[in-house]
Amino acid sequence: ALFAAPAQAEAPAPAPDASPMIIDGHEADSAPWAARLFTDGQETCTSTIIAPKWILTAQHCVEGSSPEQVTFNVGDIDQTKGEKVTATDIQIHDTADLALVQIDKEVDTQYSPLGESGDVSNGDQAQTYGWGATCTDKPEAECQSQIIKVANVNVTDTACSDYRGGTAVCATRGDGIPAGGDSGGPMFAGDKQVGVASTSDRQQNTAYTNVTEYRDWIKEVAGV
Repeated sequence: ALFAAPAQAEAPAPAPDASPMIIDGHEADSAPWAARLFTDGQETCTSTIIAPKWILTAQHCVEGSSPEQVTFNVGDIDQTKGEKVTATDIQIHDTADLALVQIDKEVDTQYSPLGESGDVSNGDQAQTYGWGATCTDKPEAECQSQIIKVANVNVTDTACSDYRGGTAVCATRGDGIPAGGDSGGPMFAGDKQVGVASTSDRQQNTAYTNVTEYRDWIKEVAGV
C-alpha cells in the first residue's frame, strides 16, 4: 500500500492523477532547528538538530548508510545554506523508525524542543515541516523544495504504527501533506516536536513516529 511507503525522496510517486498535495502548505519563515539530510551528496530527507552534536531523523533515511556518506545543512530554511556537518556515528532504534546521528562538530543554533508524554492528543492540529516533494506528477526527486515548507495536519491517533511497527502519531491532511523528502522531519504540537516523519500516502494520511514514546532512548543516546 502507498501508505506504507516511506516519505523519503526515492519513494515511489503515486499515480499522476493524485490530488496535488509538503505538497501544498506554505514556505516557513523560520526553522533554526531544521537540518537537510544528504546521502552521498543527494538530498534525501529532513531532520532536526536536538543538541549541539545530535540530529534526530527517521531510521529509513539512514538505513544502509555509513556515517561518512551522511551530511547535513543545519539551521537555515534554505536547504542549500546553513552549516554543513558530517555524521560520525549513527544510532538506530531497535523497533521504531527513529535514528540519532552524531555529527563532527557542534552547531550553535536553536535546538528542536522535544515533547513529553501528553504533549500530543487526538484532535490536535499539528505542524509538519520538510524540504520534500511539492508535486505528484513527476519523480519526487525532481520537485524537492529549496525552502523548507510547513503544512497543518489533523491528529487522528497517537498510538498507530510507523514504517517499522513502532508507535506513531497518525494525522490527516489539513492544508497540505508530507511527501518524498519530508521523511525524518518534525511534527510539532504547540512548540514541542512530537513526531518524526515515517510514512505518507501523499494525499490524505501520514504517520509520524511518536517522539514522546521514545524519550528514554533519546535521552540515553543523545542526553536530551
